[in-house]
Order: sequence, then C-alpha cells, then structure tokens
Amino acid sequence: MSNLHQQLKRRRKALGLRQQDMEMRIGMPRQQYQRLESGGNPRLETLELVAKGLNLRVMLIPEDKVRTIEEFLTGQTDLTATAEPISDHVADNPWQGLLGDEDD
Repeated sequence: MSNLHQQLKRRRKALGLRQQDMEMRIGMPRQQYQRLESGGNPRLETLELVAKGLNLRVMLIPEDKVRTIEEFLTGQTDLTATAEPISDHVADNPWQGLLGDEDD
C-alpha cells in the first residue's frame, strides 16, 4: 500500500468514517472506495473528489520543499524561521508587473 493510500485510510479513520460512509459523502460505492484505499490507481478527478470528502486538499509540493513541509506538519519546525527571502528578479516571478502591480 502506497503512502497515498495509507493517508486516505488514516484520514477516514480519524474522521470516524467507515468505507461505506464514503458513498453518502461523495457518491462512491463502498467497493470502489475499498479498491482505491487498498491500492487502486485513481484518476486525478477521483482523487480530488475523495480528498474533498475527507476534508483534504490535493497539492503538488516541489521535491526540495517536501521535508520542510513534512516537518512543519508534524510540528518539528517553524516555517517562518526557514522562509526564503522574497526576490524581485523576473525569473523568480515572470508575471510581475503584467497587471501594473509593480509597486505591490
């Protein structure tokens, strides 16, 4: 079972839900949800639906930030202490100034 599948199962249990409860929450039959939780390969749309039903959000995190985010979520670090300085370089923000927001 992958980390994703384990996270879904842990979250469902933390909310006090059974697999069959997911049908009422998101309209997914128990058998389909059970397959997903036991290692199924969901489409992104299905994963987002399940996440919403479990009060979660699907996010993409850059590989170089994963450890920092995991430490923050487990209370091991304070993100404000590790925050990177804001850069004004156009390569860091190619959209800067496009809408006349240069002074912001």
